[in-house]
Amino acid sequence: MNPEKRREIFRRFQAANPHPTTELEYTTPFELLIAVILSAQATDVSVNKAMRKLFPVANTPQQIHALGVDGLIPHIQTIGLYRTKAKNVIETCRLLVERHGGEVPRTREELEALPGVGRKTANVILNTAFGEIAIAVDTHIFRVSNRTGIAPGKNVEEVERKLMKVVPPEYRMDAHHWLILHGRYTCTARSPQCWNCMIADICDYRPKTPRPTKAV
Repeated sequence: MNPEKRREIFRRFQAANPHPTTELEYTTPFELLIAVILSAQATDVSVNKAMRKLFPVANTPQQIHALGVDGLIPHIQTIGLYRTKAKNVIETCRLLVERHGGEVPRTREELEALPGVGRKTANVILNTAFGEIAIAVDTHIFRVSNRTGIAPGKNVEEVERKLMKVVPPEYRMDAHHWLILHGRYTCTARSPQCWNCMIADICDYRPKTPRPTKAV
C-alpha cells in the first residue's frame, strides 16, 4: 500500500469520527488503568457494567487495595478470568501506593512493571490518559492492519512498529482508536462488512464480502 492510500484512509476515518476515544468508561487515569487491565479477553461492555458498580464503592488505589482479592471478586466476577485479574489489580494498587504515591506512572517502563500491564495496556494509558502518541495493537488492530494492507506484520510488535512508521504524523495520536473501532464494527473477524466500509475502494483486501441478500 502506498503512502497516498494510507493518508486517504486516515483522512476518511477522521472525517467520519473527528474525536475518537476508548469505549471504556472512566474519569481518571487510575480508573482507565483498572478498566484496561480487566478488559483483556473481555468486552468493553462487560467491563463497563462491572465498573459502574465498582467505582462508586472504590475508585482509588487505596480504596480498591483495601477491598482485597476476596472483596474485589464480587464486583468483577462477571468478567472473564476474574480471579487472576483480581489478584493483578490488588497487587497493582499496592505498588501504586507504595512506589508511586497512589498515582498512575507516566512512563512505559513503570507501567509495564505493574501486574497485568503489558505493552498494549501501557500504550493505551500513555495515549488515552496522558495524550502521548502510542498505538496499542490488539486483535482488532492486528487484523485490520494485515487485512487492509495498512501495516502487515507477523506479530503485534511488528504491526505496532510499522504503524508508528507509516501512519501520517498528523493522524498517529488517534490512529489506535480509529483502527479498533473499524475492526470492532466494520472490518469484523469472520465476515467483514465490505459493502458498508468507507475505505473498501482503497483497501488491499481482495475477496470483498458482498452485501447479504435478504431472505425471501
